[in-house]
Amino acid sequence: MTMKKIDQDIVGYRVVTDTQSAEPKAPEEAEVIHMHEKVVRPEELEGSTYKIKTPLSEHALYVTINDIVLNPGTDHELRRPFEVFINSKSMDHFQWVVALTRVISAVFRKGGDITFLVEELKAVFDPQGGYFKKGGVFMPSLVAELGFAIESHLKKIGMIESEVISDHQQKIMDEKRAAFEAQQTGAGDDSGYPSGAQLCKKCLTKASILMDGCMTCLSCGDSKCG
Repeated sequence: MTMKKIDQDIVGYRVVTDTQSAEPKAPEEAEVIHMHEKVVRPEELEGSTYKIKTPLSEHALYVTINDIVLNPGTDHELRRPFEVFINSKSMDHFQWVVALTRVISAVFRKGGDITFLVEELKAVFDPQGGYFKKGGVFMPSLVAELGFAIESHLKKIGMIESEVISDHQQKIMDEKRAAFEAQQTGAGDDSGYPSGAQLCKKCLTKASILMDGCMTCLSCGDSKCG
C-alpha cells in the first residue's frame, strides 16, 4: 500500500468502490462536448468573412462567421459556428441587420442541427423582386444571399455535404451544352452559360436549357428527365 503525505487541510472526501478508479479519466475516455448554449466563448475564435455586393446598395456587406473548436486534439474534434457579424458602410438596414445577427448567433450556440437555418433564409423573397448576380445566379432577396453565404461556410467546415456531379452526368451536360450552342445564332452573355438558358428552380442559376424535350441545368445538373 502506497503512503502519501497530506500537506493541506482536508475539506472533503469520497469513497472509491471496487468498480471505480481513483485515477482521472484518460482524454480519450473523457466526456465528448457537443455544442450547447452554455459553452463558454474562448478569448479567441477563428472565422471567415464573406463579401456580399448587390445592385440594391452602393456599399457591400461583409459577413463574418466565427467558429469554435470542440474537443480539440481528440478523435471527436468538431468545428461549429458560434457567432455571426455583418458590417457595412450603409446604415439603411442597421436595425434588422443587428437583430438578424443576434438571432442567428443564438441558433448557432443552441447547438444541434442548425442546417435548417440555411433553407429558411434562402426562402425569403423580396416583394420588390430579387436580382441577378454575376454568373447568372438569381437572388430572391438580400436575406436569401445571407443564407447562401452561411451555406457556403457550413460546407467549408463539413456540416453540409457539397453535391458532387458524377463524371457521367458531367459528360451528358457537356454534350447537351455543345449541341444547344451549335443551334444558337445569338451571342452569349457574361454569365458563362448560353444566352437562351432559363432559370433553374433548384440552384437559381440561369443555366437551364431545353434539349430533346428535356430541361437540363448546366450548373447543377438538375434534369426533368431524371
